[in-house]
Amino acid sequence: MEIRNLYHPFELQFLEVSEYEAKERRNTFFEMVFVLEGKGIQIINDHRLPYASDKLFLIFPQDTHSFEVAEKTKFFFIRFHDSYLKTQNSDWIQKLEFIFHNHNHLPGCILKTVTDKPLLRAMVQALILEENSSFPQQQEVIKQILNTIITIAARNISLIAPVAFAPSNAEPGLDLLNYVHQNIYKPEALKATKMAIEFHVSPTYISEYFKTKTGQSIQQYTIAYKIKLIETRLKFTNMQINEIVYEFGFSDASHLNRLFKKYTGVNPSDYKKQFKN
Repeated sequence: MEIRNLYHPFELQFLEVSEYEAKERRNTFFEMVFVLEGKGIQIINDHRLPYASDKLFLIFPQDTHSFEVAEKTKFFFIRFHDSYLKTQNSDWIQKLEFIFHNHNHLPGCILKTVTDKPLLRAMVQALILEENSSFPQQQEVIKQILNTIITIAARNISLIAPVAFAPSNAEPGLDLLNYVHQNIYKPEALKATKMAIEFHVSPTYISEYFKTKTGQSIQQYTIAYKIKLIETRLKFTNMQINEIVYEFGFSDASHLNRLFKKYTGVNPSDYKKQFKN
């Protein structure tokens, strides 16, 4: 199996093909695939998914994927790595976290809003034009468009998550998992008593429902999710330990170290070194 690496912060590729080598590939980077024209099958981790115009797929690192082209197809690939994330501000990184940690990682097109399809198509076409231009500030414009595409993707994924997690008899708006993800940086908002007030139910019901859907208590799930985000910080940013302590509301660095080591087996500093190595 071919393993592909990325040696630039991000990479854009327009590809027009009548045939595509049906060869499984595994990336070490994140990849978005937008279909401008054509039909066929995309294979992700042995799932066969029909693709057509205006479909957007997310491919995670270590996913295996390939294509079977049935009609002449125009693909647009957006690939990015940790070095690109390091150039962005914290708000933008949190948008990425919403995609890569809130997303249920099920295969399929992530665009659920009809009006976003022509908007995203316009963004992709703008990227193609800008990449082939020689105008001043070209790279800055490309990055702005790319970040807009990320935001559109995050918006659509936010619509997928409640459907994936909500029980069939749930009260309207009772999306506890989505609430946890959105308030992960606000420890006070994640207490069962606070959530019960927010959703107008009893703390007992909140706790029971949450454990039924996740197999974990609210506290267990919150800690596990927070650890995943901290791993992202250590992998994809140059943030210092004290900055992470402040962002996630830990009392001090020792508190962060103990919790992180309990769940990963190593302290944050060693984890960062292992990943870089």
